[in-house]
Amino acid sequence: MAALRLRNKPLYPLLCRALSGCGPQLAPERGAERRDAAPSRVSRFGPPGTSCHDWIGPPDKYSNLRPVHFYIPEDESPSERKLRELRQETQEWNQRFWAKQNRTFHQEKEAFIHTRLTAKGLGLSAESGRKATLNAEEMADFYKEFLSKNFKKHMRYNRDWYRRNFAITFFMGKVALERMWRRLRRKQDITRA
Repeated sequence: MAALRLRNKPLYPLLCRALSGCGPQLAPERGAERRDAAPSRVSRFGPPGTSCHDWIGPPDKYSNLRPVHFYIPEDESPSERKLRELRQETQEWNQRFWAKQNRTFHQEKEAFIHTRLTAKGLGLSAESGRKATLNAEEMADFYKEFLSKNFKKHMRYNRDWYRRNFAITFFMGKVALERMWRRLRRKQDITRA
């Protein structure tokens, strides 16, 4: 109810713009670039130079996360800069963690499958020429073992993830209030003049 009444107030558009900023935009898929991407780089994708928005790129080959290219406004305040840098640092940290974790997962999964197939006396290829696989129950053993082995690592990741997100949320609120305050002061200056 209160939200419906707030829409009639002149502050509603200001509050929406302050909280949303310029807003991110999804980038088109770039398959050729993803195949050629070097392991040390996330992607060669880049938004056009005239963009005034954050852009979300295609999924990274190693982490499966979509990198964000942050827009840097010319009149960026210290709080906005701190927020952007914190978001960039968190994104890079997240990309590194999941790239390493996914690489480890795939290596251990392949080793597990190879070990189990060898124990059964089977090769990596089935008689039909397709890649031999294990059934869901056998793979469940691997998933359980992998999660148990990495439990502490995932707990540390979750703790750090929440800590970083609370800091980002705090700065987003601070930036939103500063933007709203700036707009109100400009409006007051215009009405006085």
